[in-house]
Amino acid sequence: MFYGIGTHGQKILMDKSAVLIGCGALGCTSANLLVRSGIGCLKIVDRDYIEESNLQRQSLFDEEDIKKNLPKSVAAQKKLQAVNSHIRIESCVADLNPSNIGSLLENTDIVIDGTDNFETRFLINDYCVKKEIPWIYGACIGSVGLIMDIVPSKTPCLRCLLEHIPPFGTTETCDTAGIIAPIASIIASIQVAEALKILTNNFDALNNGLLKIDIWQNEIKRLHIGDIKRKSDCVTCKQHYYEFLSKDNYSMATSLCGRNAVQILHPNRSKLDLTQLAARLEKVGTVSFNNFLLRLKTEKYDITIFPDGRSIISGTNDMSLAKGLYAKYIGM
Repeated sequence: MFYGIGTHGQKILMDKSAVLIGCGALGCTSANLLVRSGIGCLKIVDRDYIEESNLQRQSLFDEEDIKKNLPKSVAAQKKLQAVNSHIRIESCVADLNPSNIGSLLENTDIVIDGTDNFETRFLINDYCVKKEIPWIYGACIGSVGLIMDIVPSKTPCLRCLLEHIPPFGTTETCDTAGIIAPIASIIASIQVAEALKILTNNFDALNNGLLKIDIWQNEIKRLHIGDIKRKSDCVTCKQHYYEFLSKDNYSMATSLCGRNAVQILHPNRSKLDLTQLAARLEKVGTVSFNNFLLRLKTEKYDITIFPDGRSIISGTNDMSLAKGLYAKYIGM
């Protein structure tokens, strides 16, 4: 009944697909709203599993999901399919990187950013600009959130706004500033509203700039498109140089926001037999596993291993140490 969508727009949504990258605080709200809007297909891509600290702000999960050792995308898919059984919901337990971005984002109509790091966002920006796929940038920390629509050939891209990834240690993180749930819900809700506009061809209603909201200080600011530094020589949307799509320029180890943990990617993405690995690792610690992941608990570290060889090593932020632990217990 809403004038901006109507029956015609609802039918359009039923034929559209979206990919959500990250199913944390932003992603849970975005996924919930997209499914309830009646979008035809939603693919949820997330690399992580559920922890108790997530429940404060990640509204799709509960304590039972933690007991079952479920990855976030799998738990989200199960909850959301019960909300709307008429649409297709895909769960992908994966870390978005140059090796898999083409297959994960293939044939989508829009990409929603629910990530927690700039490297992944720059990768999304490179791919979406190259393939002319609209995507919606979203970020939040503390009580502050940001959102920006990026529609290739129509708006500035993320590299027009940020030429380079901010230097390590110069920006706040979940570890230093925390985050309150309301700002994540607000930013994700606006992201989905913008997605609905794009998917139903209501481009004249778009945000048209960078929106910043501080829910604690009750401040809303907008940097209009005309004020965003849309460089005539932007490396991505003008020079068409997509450096983050290169495997050589992408990190194999990543410190995870809000966690004393490091993610390690296996260079060959080989398929692991978790049953065989469990039998080997039982000699060095406590092991539990299911079809989605294996967890090894040693005296100092908690190591989670996925079938594609990817691992999250909790108990350290030292990337060199994490790589050493990976080589010691899993091999390279």
